[in-house]
This record gives sequence, structure tokens and C-alpha cells, in this order.
Amino acid sequence: MIETKYPMTQAVRILKESGATFVIHAYAYEERGGTAVAARELGVDEHRVVKTLVMETEAKAPFIVVMCGDKEVSTKNMARHLGVKTVAPCSPDTAAKHTGYLVGGTSPFGTRKPLKIYVERGIMDLPTIYINAGKRGLLAEMAPADLARILKPEIVDVAV
Repeated sequence: MIETKYPMTQAVRILKESGATFVIHAYAYEERGGTAVAARELGVDEHRVVKTLVMETEAKAPFIVVMCGDKEVSTKNMARHLGVKTVAPCSPDTAAKHTGYLVGGTSPFGTRKPLKIYVERGIMDLPTIYINAGKRGLLAEMAPADLARILKPEIVDVAV
């Protein structure tokens, strides 16, 4: 088997160390292109390209939500789930401080600080997902079961 060369990010390290089965896909990253660009470049359904969103409560408690690329997080439903007044996305600088990753390259694997992780329920029903591997323009294709096994996330219903 020929292994394609790709950056050894902290996320890739965690995936390898945990015995995950994954394939790395690189694509031409476009600023503010998001999951739509990744899906177009890789020729896959945007629903299967999942995004890692760093959010925080009104008390500035950070957490991660993994969401399908073609969906948004209902901040109202997420706040209700957490039993807090409000939740909002972190600023790019704050997200980078918590995760060690640049926005657009944020992975839930190997974050700088341990963060509580929530995964949208529908992701668990997909055959494979494409999730950020710790660098802009770098995705790991993997089974949702490996995501659940490694991250031990809480499953939520907060997509809109």
C-alpha cells in the first residue's frame, strides 16, 4: 500500500494513536469557503463534510459542536440543552486559544485544552464523514463510530 504524504498535525497523531481507520484528503482551501468548498473540491455531499464549531456559554465556558456542513447550530436549542441562558460562537482568536488550531482548520481531535464535545445526532447515521484533520484544506474521511469512540461526545439534536 502506498501512503500519501500529508502533514502530521496533532489531530492526525491522535487518529493514528487511537487506531482509527481514516483517509486524508487535501484540497485547495478558500478563505470563508467553509464546507461547501470542501465538498465541491472533494466531490462529496456537503452533508457529510462536518464542521467543528467552538462555542461558549454566557459564562465564557467553551465547548465544541460537530455539525453537518449543510446545517447550522440552533443556539437557542443548544443553550436549552446545556441549561444556560445563551451560547454563541467564540471569536476566531478565542477558538484558536482553546484548540490550538486556526479557524478553518479546527479539529475536535487533539485540542490544546480538553473541551466538552457535542455531536449532532444525524452525523452518527452517515456511512463516513469528512472532518477537519487539524489544518486548513485537510480532511480525514472516517466512520462516525471512530469519532464516537475516540471523542466520547454527547449526542445532541440542535441542527437547523
